[in-house]
This record gives sequence, structure tokens and C-alpha cells, in this order.
Amino acid sequence: MTALPGAIRPLEDLAALVGDARFVLLGEATHGTHEFYAVRAELTRRLIVEHGFRGVAVEADWPAAARAHRYVRGRGEDSCAEEALGDFLRFPQWMWRNPVIAELLEWLRHQGRGAGFYGLDVYSLCESMHAVIDYLDGVDPAGADRARRRYACFEGFDELSYGEAAASGAKDPCEDAVVEQLRDLRARAAPAPAPASGDGDDRFAAEQNAKLAADAERYYRAMYQAGASAWNLRDAHMADTLDALHVHLGGAGIVVWAHNSHVGDARATEMGRHHGEVSLGQLARERHGDAVRLVGFTTHAGAVTAAREWGGPAERLELLPSLPGSLERLLHDHGVGAAVLDLRAGGPRPGPRLIERMVGVIYRPEAEIWNHYMNVQPGDQFDLLVHLDDTTALAPLEPAAPPVGSPATHPSGW
Repeated sequence: MTALPGAIRPLEDLAALVGDARFVLLGEATHGTHEFYAVRAELTRRLIVEHGFRGVAVEADWPAAARAHRYVRGRGEDSCAEEALGDFLRFPQWMWRNPVIAELLEWLRHQGRGAGFYGLDVYSLCESMHAVIDYLDGVDPAGADRARRRYACFEGFDELSYGEAAASGAKDPCEDAVVEQLRDLRARAAPAPAPASGDGDDRFAAEQNAKLAADAERYYRAMYQAGASAWNLRDAHMADTLDALHVHLGGAGIVVWAHNSHVGDARATEMGRHHGEVSLGQLARERHGDAVRLVGFTTHAGAVTAAREWGGPAERLELLPSLPGSLERLLHDHGVGAAVLDLRAGGPRPGPRLIERMVGVIYRPEAEIWNHYMNVQPGDQFDLLVHLDDTTALAPLEPAAPPVGSPATHPSGW
């Protein structure tokens, strides 16, 4: 506790505290807090202008982000950033279809010094298979026909129904088909000359989509199996995509936007200690050491954009004050309004009741302790921690539903 005051720094010191890291992972305690997005956007601009970063990699699907990337690069048919975000159709749309992201895309297009916008996530099985075929149609029609035959293994299924059927034995897995297609695409891409401008390489994007299809096939099967395998497959895919992107960009710096649960080192939380889960931040540290900075974000109270249930509409909901014994309440009680804590210089260490709030896209305040808190050791979970004591809800491009009544009761989950 006595080390806490020495760890507190003004928020404007954040860029300097990041130092010479080449992988800067920026978290968020919720997927619907405006201030988290705004601070990350400002730091992203500084990293690009002052440190030569060339990639913004986000917790989003590669194909949807690719359309935004084409807009940033002056390609495609979209006339504005809001149009370029049009492929973010998967729930929750507000995570990326919001004014902060639209403004960032416009800045990247006009002042971003060639930096691109990329997706890291693993959900887009069907979209990625279509993207592979579309690419091959333009450069290798015979190869496109082979891809169609391989991917036909999924015919009649969406991602979830395929995963359930394959995991239960009702359908033969399509693993061999997607792996064969990835190998085929890689073999054909290998001898080709390097692209004139690195991150605009359509072949690289196609290979990433083929890799995504292979990983997503495993992920959707794992969803219906016991254990932590699905989570681990997802974060390993994000870490592998980050590494591939780093090589593709010639070793340039990359800033990552994702939830605290992905950005933080899982070994310092009950995710890793009790559930055997790994995280993107942990894998990045293991692979790249001191080149990585993990930055968490927390808040005490305010409002948040979230849904009451999976697939539900975005709503502006009151974010309850943080619970006694939590990291957020500790910072609030010490009068930390808006600041960054350098946890490497000393900071809050875990006690038997130190917990941290985790709100994803669903918020169930009536059962916060079960749904939205976990035990953590923040000094090992993050390098830096941005605390913003009172925050506001992120505004979706599509209007959020007005608050009505009390949230319905759900047994668990966040």
C-alpha cells in the first residue's frame, strides 16, 4: 500500500512510460467505455507520429478490419470511415462501429504515415473462406476451384452448428480441408516477389484468412468441448497473427486494442492460476520480452454501453461503483481521478480480497461479484495501469436503446 503513491503519474506521461516498446497492448475494463477508446486513440496517434508505429491491431475479425484498412490506404469504394466500418456486422457492432474508431480511421487515412488497421480475432470462419476464394478468383481461377471444393465440407452449416456437429461426431471434421488449403496457398505464395508496399499485400491478407479459417475450424469445435481449449486457441491465434503482422511490417511497432482479459498476463489472474488459460499479453511477453508493454485500464463508476444478453441491443447502463476490496475501489479511495500507475515502480499487490472488474459486451450488475470480477495480481498482470475514476458510455454509430427498468437476472457470465 505504501508504494502506491510513488507509482502514480500524470496521464500525459503515458506515452513516455511506454518507452521504446515495439508491441504496446492497450486494454479496457469494458467494451463500452468512451474514455478508454479516447485515451487509446490519442496514444495510438502519438505512437505512430513519434515512434514510427505502422500497425493498429484490434480485437476484431480480420475480414471486417480489412475493409477499414483498404479505406485507410485509399483503396476500395467507401467514401467515408463510417461506410468503411460497414462489414462489422457481428455482435457487438458498437465495439468498432463508433465515432472514436471512425475518427481514428479518418486520421489514419490522412495523417497516419502509412500505418494500417488490422483484425486479430478468430470468429470469421465463413467470411475468411469467402475472402480466400475471392482472392484466388482474381489470381488463380483453378486454385479458387480447389478452394471451393475443400471449403464445401462446411456446406449446410454456420460456424456454431458446424462446431456442435463436429464435436459431437454427427459430422466429420473439416480440419484436413482447411489445413490443406492453407498449405496450398502458402506454397503458391512463397516464391512470389515481395510486394512494393508491405501492408497492402493482398496475398498476405489471403494467407491470413486461410490461417484464420484453419484456426476457426478448431475453435468452433473446441467451444463444445470441456476445458480452456477454446479460449486458448483464440488467444494463441491473436498472438500468432500479431507476430505475422510484425514480420510483414518489417519489424515496425504495433499497437493493440483488446480487453484487459486478453491484454493482461493471465498468469497473474485466476484465469491462468486456476483455469489453465493463457492470454495474448502473456504470449507476447513470453515471445518478445522487454519489447512488450501491457497497459490495463480501469474505472470506478459511471456509465457503460453494453447488452443485457448475448446478441441483445446496445444500451446505456449505469456502471455500479466498484466493490470494496477491488483494485478500482483501492484507487478511488486513494483519490486517483485520472492517472497512470507505473506498476514496475511499485503498486498495489494482491491481498486475499483484491479483485478486478471485467465487463465484456454483457453487463449484469445484479450479480456483479459472480459475473464481472476476478482475483488478480495487478503488478504482474500489467506494466502500466490507466485509471479513470468516473467514465461515460461509448456512443455507437447506431443509437443505443434507452435505459428501461432493471436488467433481467442471469445466473453467470460476463
